Amino acid sequence: MSMTDSDPKPIPTPIPDPEREPLPDPNPDPGPDEIPLPETIGFDTIPQVLAAGWRDFRRAPAFGLLFAAFYVAGGLVLAAVALASGQEWWLMPFVVGFPLIAPFAATGLYEVSRRIETDRPLIWREILGIVMAQKDRQVPSMAMLILLMFMFWVFVAHTIFALFMGVSSLTNVTSSFELLFQGRGLTMLLVGSIVGAGFAMMLFSITVVGLPLIMDREVDLVSAMIASFQAVGRNLPVLLVWALIIAGLLFIGMLPLFLGLFVALPVLGHASWHMYRRLMPDPE
Repeated sequence: MSMTDSDPKPIPTPIPDPEREPLPDPNPDPGPDEIPLPETIGFDTIPQVLAAGWRDFRRAPAFGLLFAAFYVAGGLVLAAVALASGQEWWLMPFVVGFPLIAPFAATGLYEVSRRIETDRPLIWREILGIVMAQKDRQVPSMAMLILLMFMFWVFVAHTIFALFMGVSSLTNVTSSFELLFQGRGLTMLLVGSIVGAGFAMMLFSITVVGLPLIMDREVDLVSAMIASFQAVGRNLPVLLVWALIIAGLLFIGMLPLFLGLFVALPVLGHASWHMYRRLMPDPE
């Protein structure tokens, strides 16, 4: 069939010029952020970051109380479930392991401290929006890792109790604490403390820098964990003391029905952000 004047003319396909530079991408992918090398800090950093954490809490107490409320409510729910089911002995591994998930509860506090240090306004809508936006980044993966380690610790603690005390003795632990301080009870406490300390130190090494880092920069989870381990290895004595202080203050806060966490958790959350800043200072 022959072409007529009314038929559209074919558009010639342009031939690319190999010597011509390609046009720049209007929306280039910036790629992951650079992770600075961890700094070496001294023991004097600990009181400094605690003071900074207290200062941030006093500057914005409402945020600290709100984020701590979720943590306190979680503890009360776990305690209520254990008591309602008649399995009071489950409270022991829960209470011992509950501080393991404290870093995740502090994510909102990191954003508050970041805004305070840059003199940005503390607007509820924006801060909560930043926290909710973390679902599309690396924080859910870190949260899943934390929760899996917490649940695995509860399982291991249950197994240690059963191996040393027997299942029948476990149900009487909360009403007969003398069982824990005689014979196999002392051995069980020693083994459980060593294993629990290992779990706590592993999770602390992952999150002390890893969690605030994935909120502060565009980095993947594995790189953040590696950077966190490097920071711990470079400052092991100082960070061991810092880990003990965190655990001690959280335990004290849990004693009066978890209510002390309304102060302990916000202060430690803000202080953890400042500890991250000391370990991984922003070159800009």
